This record gives sequence, structure tokens and C-alpha cells, in this order.
Amino acid sequence: MSLGRKTITVSVVIIAVVFAVLFSSLTGEDRGTQNKAAFHVTLASPDMYKNGTYTEKVILNAGEYNFRFVPNGDSPKVLSISVRGEMLEFSEDFILNGTLHQTGISEYYTWDYAGTKSFESPSRGEFLVEINPNGNIIGPVSVDILEKDGADP
Repeated sequence: MSLGRKTITVSVVIIAVVFAVLFSSLTGEDRGTQNKAAFHVTLASPDMYKNGTYTEKVILNAGEYNFRFVPNGDSPKVLSISVRGEMLEFSEDFILNGTLHQTGISEYYTWDYAGTKSFESPSRGEFLVEINPNGNIIGPVSVDILEKDGADP
């Protein structure tokens, strides 16, 4: 093996080790703050809605929750979500915002919903999640409700 190939091989191994160490340290740090999915739906078909609204019952523990979205430019411009239960009444109209990124050789958008993305469940129980895309039942979007670590069972 020539000196050039040895140098390249050693460089590739070093880079792989560095990435492996960085990845394991990042995931190790995030374990304490990582959220568990308490609810997930990908709304990508009009058939998923009844009377223009998607509903599902979920069991939530007492604790704090956050919304996470995976939208794109075709997602509903306004996504009204409510979470209702015996001692909880959360409702928010999330507004889709596009952020333009210019790299000099290209332009692209990233998308996210603006609005209050967290709520607290006072106790464990059954809750009704209702998602209203306000007439845009064709645009796809994924919605997660994430339980923050430390929530009470």
C-alpha cells in the first residue's frame, strides 16, 4: 500500500471515529431531555378527516407536553388543534410560516408552525385531540405531541 493510500485510510478512520464519538456524546446528553411521543399522526389524505376534522383519543400522563410539526409549503396555512379532557382545555390556531434561505447559489424555504406549542396536563387521563386544517384537507402535515421527560405516570 502506498503512502498516499495509507494517509487517506487513516484520515477516513479518524473522521469516522470523531463522528462516532460526537454522535454518542450528543445522544447521551440529549437522553435526559429527549421527549417521548405521546401522539403522532401524518395527515396526508382527505379520507383521514370526518367533517373536515381529524379526531383521536389519547391517554396522557400528568406533566408537560410540546407539539412538533413536520410541515411543507402545501401544508394547511392554519392548523387549529385542541386537546380536551376532564381537567384540560387547550386550543391553538397554529400559523404556517416559511423562512427563505439563500445560499448564494440556491434559495429554499423551511416551514414551521407559529403558536403556543406547549401545554400541561394536570393528571393522567383520556383526552380528545382534534385537528382542524380549516378546509385544507389535501396538504400533508405530521403532528406529534411529545411528553417531556419527568412527566408523572
